[in-house]
Amino acid sequence: MAAMQWVMLAIFFGTLVGLIKFQKAPERVFFGATLLCLAATLVSTDDILANAVNPGLVTLVLLVLCSFAFERTSVLRRLSTILISGSKIKSTLRTLLSAAFASALMNNTAVVASLINTVKNNTLINPGKLLLPLSFVSILGGTLTLVGTSTNLLVNSLYIEQSQNSLAFFDFTIIGLTALGICSIVILLRLPSLPDITKEALQTKEYLVEAEVVESSGLIGKTIEENGLRSLDSLFLVELVRKGRLISPVKPEEYLEVGDKLIFTGDISKVLTLQQFDGLTLFAEQDGLLRDNLTEVVIKPDSAVIGKSLKGAGFRARFDSAVVAIRREGGTLSGKLGEIVIQSGDFLVLAVGKDFSSRTNLSKNFFILSGHQPDNMLYGWRDRLTVFGFIVSIATSVLTSISLLKCLLFFVALLVFTGCLPINEIKRRFPLEIWMIVLSALTLATAMENSGVAELLASQVEQLLHGQSIFIVFIMVFVLTLVVTELVTNNAAAALIFPIAYNMAIGLDANPVPFVMAVAFAASGSFISPYGYQTNVMVFNAGNYRLADFVKYGLPVSITYSAVVIFMIPVIFPF
Repeated sequence: MAAMQWVMLAIFFGTLVGLIKFQKAPERVFFGATLLCLAATLVSTDDILANAVNPGLVTLVLLVLCSFAFERTSVLRRLSTILISGSKIKSTLRTLLSAAFASALMNNTAVVASLINTVKNNTLINPGKLLLPLSFVSILGGTLTLVGTSTNLLVNSLYIEQSQNSLAFFDFTIIGLTALGICSIVILLRLPSLPDITKEALQTKEYLVEAEVVESSGLIGKTIEENGLRSLDSLFLVELVRKGRLISPVKPEEYLEVGDKLIFTGDISKVLTLQQFDGLTLFAEQDGLLRDNLTEVVIKPDSAVIGKSLKGAGFRARFDSAVVAIRREGGTLSGKLGEIVIQSGDFLVLAVGKDFSSRTNLSKNFFILSGHQPDNMLYGWRDRLTVFGFIVSIATSVLTSISLLKCLLFFVALLVFTGCLPINEIKRRFPLEIWMIVLSALTLATAMENSGVAELLASQVEQLLHGQSIFIVFIMVFVLTLVVTELVTNNAAAALIFPIAYNMAIGLDANPVPFVMAVAFAASGSFISPYGYQTNVMVFNAGNYRLADFVKYGLPVSITYSAVVIFMIPVIFPF
């Protein structure tokens, strides 16, 4: 081999070692490899710039941006309200199947994030029996379509670069459905092996929030449970004030009436979720000040509002602000928010007006702690526009010759112009890590081509495996990817193994699509380690699981998944 080929191999294996050693920063490892390739003249700046706008990569980024808006719609909230009720068996099946099929179209990380609190706070099924299966079925659901997981889109980006062809939206579906069906049986049969976990008590730092049922509300005449007010993400209905009478605890079968004051406690960042309910008005909305940015303050000992009720303190006139929520350390708050008498040391979250920061009386009355960034939920026509726009974009790309990239470009533009996806949110949450990983993976593949390593690998594979079964090589690719994804992360594993798999297929003069599919499915097959997939990390922390729980519960699922996928891929995509 030439010297440059040795350099290329050193960079490749150095990247693998770096990914194992620095698992929390795969984007830095990959980008470091890109810079080394550039320094060694294995690639040019033109190569890197061309890879930066790879159609598959741009499609992936646009889809992630769409998910930012989609996860703020009422879809996942509505889904969580209908899952856990009735019998344990039916609730388990509803929860797992809903999560799986939701993950086929939505980001599975967003699906799990939206359902974790619903699962943790339910009183029917112990969360320990449901959180880990929730992650597993979301992973399986993500393999159903091209857009179900970032791994599929990443692999498609690499495939477009090599072949100038794209995988179709439903290329994954038959294989994914088969794996989902059979693995779900294993997941359900193994539920008794999962540990029970003790439910966490409400945190003392949770705020008290009030919402009123207005006269035109569609909630009137329906029960608390029918309206889905018992399954909110991180907000809990603790009291109901009706005509001066306090009702606590609030029963699920309690019917709502006009003027009811609903008292919630929980995470203040989820407060705008309540705006998605028809005719439910927050306390601060009465002042017309409810905005995206909220400010947390502490009442000073010499404040002029001490001893006054929230309603009587005149916050709008004094401070150009309205109280969204209140909490009191070491004390219990109850009743209507407006009637709570302010004390020194109370924590308030304020919706502030334009003149708030210029008021001269702030330092006398408050310690200003920080701004609060609530989850800015979509409601009304924006909620419907985001949901139906996404469905129309996907359907158009599937049913017509218009590419998914073009559909998503117009959809994201529509979200930005209508305010469904603020520019600031794009700046704040732009998927830079994913972009860097895919760009670097494409650059590594280009460097392997330019250095001749790809051609050398193909010829070596052809000589080594001459006369041998292609199926054996296919299994090797799958197992290699599966092992690497448990050691690093799913996207990193797919990016690293793809060039090897593709060039093995070329060396064997075989159809590369089965090998591409092997990488995609194996990279998503993280069922043994809590660190191989983001949803696993989320439930690992939420459920207080041990590593042994993952291995004991996930190993049968991993074996079943591998067997099904290895069998099905050559059936659907012959060599």
